[in-house]
Amino acid sequence: MLVFSENGHERLDEALPHMTNTPSIDPLQPGAVSAPPVFQAALLDQFKAQCAAGQALWVFGYASLLWRPEFEAQEQHISQVWGWHRALKMWSRLNRGSPECPGLVFALVRGGSCRGVVYRVDPAQADEVLTRLWAREMPMDVYTPCWLPCATPQGPVKALAFTLPRSSPSFTGQLPAETYQQIFQQACGRFGTTRDYARQTYESLLAHGIEDRALAALLRHADCVAPPRSDIFEGL
Repeated sequence: MLVFSENGHERLDEALPHMTNTPSIDPLQPGAVSAPPVFQAALLDQFKAQCAAGQALWVFGYASLLWRPEFEAQEQHISQVWGWHRALKMWSRLNRGSPECPGLVFALVRGGSCRGVVYRVDPAQADEVLTRLWAREMPMDVYTPCWLPCATPQGPVKALAFTLPRSSPSFTGQLPAETYQQIFQQACGRFGTTRDYARQTYESLLAHGIEDRALAALLRHADCVAPPRSDIFEGL
């Protein structure tokens, strides 16, 4: 349900009461590494300890990590995770939206599969990269980081991935087309619009040879991409 502000513009805030706000950390500023909350720091320490004990640090990128990884990868491969899918179903009230007009960001949600890029991090840089990833992805208790199996030419590896439980208050659930249209038209946060974020992810996926038909369908609500050619999906 849409409501209206005093100036007559449609808003989503009162219709969407269960959104989690995002703290004012800016992990994109040069050298910015903010200490995560205590409960997240303990989780970060667990992952650091696993890497220190010999767990190779691979990172699975499925959205903004494709076009802004912020770390040097020793190698990277197109890969696929099973049991999870890329979904534009996480509320964003700071980075890609506002409290008055919430935006959306991607998450890995249970079900299906997801193609992306898996990156191998230099073991000597693992501790620093994990700290930067936590500052960027884990400023609040939203994502659930876990190791997911990914295929590489050298065999399967376990890669760090940021997932979202459906029980999270930041999970949107199913949204109607009209809501996506409104968000693409109006939602804008400190890092830009939801529309540009989604489009940049889609274009990066295409550059890697990955076609995400679900995302293409969402972006057509905002006229961001042309309808897919019928021959691309013929026989699928």
